Amino acid sequence: MLNPVTDAFAADLRARLPAACFRDLTPAYLEEPRGRYRGQGGLLLAPGRVEEVAEIVRTCAAARVGVVPYGGGTGLVGGQVMESGPAPVIVTLERMRAIRAVYPAENVLVAEAGAILAEVQAAAEAAGRLFPLSLASEGSARIGGVLATNAGGVNVLRYGNARELCLGVEAVLPDGSVLHGLKRLRKDNTGYDLRHLLIGAEGTLGIITAAALKLAPRPARSGAALLAVTDPQAALDLLALAQGRIGEGVSAFELIHRQGFDFLAETLPEIRLPWPDPPEWCVLIDLGLGAGQDPGAALEGLFAEAAGAGLVSDGLIAQSEAQRAAFWALRESLPLANRKIGAISSHDISVPLSAIPEFIARAGPALAGLGWFRINCFGHVGDGNLHYNVFPRKGETRADHEDKRAAIKRCVHDLVHALGGSVSAEHGVGRLKVEDLERYGDPARLAAMRAIKAALDPAGIMNPGVLLRAPA
Repeated sequence: MLNPVTDAFAADLRARLPAACFRDLTPAYLEEPRGRYRGQGGLLLAPGRVEEVAEIVRTCAAARVGVVPYGGGTGLVGGQVMESGPAPVIVTLERMRAIRAVYPAENVLVAEAGAILAEVQAAAEAAGRLFPLSLASEGSARIGGVLATNAGGVNVLRYGNARELCLGVEAVLPDGSVLHGLKRLRKDNTGYDLRHLLIGAEGTLGIITAAALKLAPRPARSGAALLAVTDPQAALDLLALAQGRIGEGVSAFELIHRQGFDFLAETLPEIRLPWPDPPEWCVLIDLGLGAGQDPGAALEGLFAEAAGAGLVSDGLIAQSEAQRAAFWALRESLPLANRKIGAISSHDISVPLSAIPEFIARAGPALAGLGWFRINCFGHVGDGNLHYNVFPRKGETRADHEDKRAAIKRCVHDLVHALGGSVSAEHGVGRLKVEDLERYGDPARLAAMRAIKAALDPAGIMNPGVLLRAPA
């Protein structure tokens, strides 16, 4: 059993840590974007060095006090707030945001876990390189949280998830020891790769304090197009065609349903829509090419062949970087429009690419048996990740359907599981999907996860209740 933070415990920590580590616990550290969880309090600490993080965790382990790591607060599954149980220590790394080093010749950047993703992108750009991880929340998401959740984003198709972009980590383990793993090596076959154990563990096995990140050459020329496709199968056929013609130059490939445009018109009228009468389905394709290659010509050629094959019916090719940015601003505004409408149930799912059309075709009718809803389906179709979100009819609110939320989620997730997919593609499990992991997870894998947790964190202090259900 864990113990709550007490005055005596806080006094002990004050004797061990600099005064700068102690912060007032404001409401921002007890909230999450979807408003479904609220932390109950605790002690907020902001260490400035890895040694201070180690001292905090060591003290918490000795006293059996829970530790909740807090990144940028952008997580969508409740992993950053602990709403019940003994009041924990909340650890924010916002003071540890330095870019420790950049190695352009190696395509490596070393950043502390509190660095904002946009800051890392800017540091890479200043060195003539690209850090390709890109999220709607990149202006507030922190590198530690991005790695702890193995975040994805729009460029996974070309560059991979956060896991693929990390060469090494420095971390504090549950006993307070420091893992010095900031190697910049592509090859290191010296046993278990603890880096990959910590990435995606959502703070349940330790606190990542710094990371060695992979950079990439910056594309010499970029381009983008919005192409109207006949249906999701046509989108997949277009992806195959684009990769066949352009190869690795295809950086992103996003599927957007008409409902997304309708939501933008309803909630964000200042955003200019690309079509007065949007198509039922369209894709946003983004290219990053080398010197001497013409993205506009590549997209024109792709459109011509796709139109000849009956895959596309209309298209807009960005004529400038400003137009390309406008296309992406539209895509990145979809989650904001969703929040303004208020989803009854949101689903971050993935299925095998070839199963995407079947999933979309079957999910709508299955949900119709539960009621009349609006569905906004969009996402990173290039890597199989869809955001399949269910909304009330116009004039209603999600509160009107709260009694149906569990059934809606079960309906969607059952179909995802039946098609060999995952109920969490890029947002993680957090506290929201613990029961889903128990229902759909492979028993052997879950047993191994529990064994690893018990071995590394026998007191269960690290982010209690996240990923795995906390012991009763």
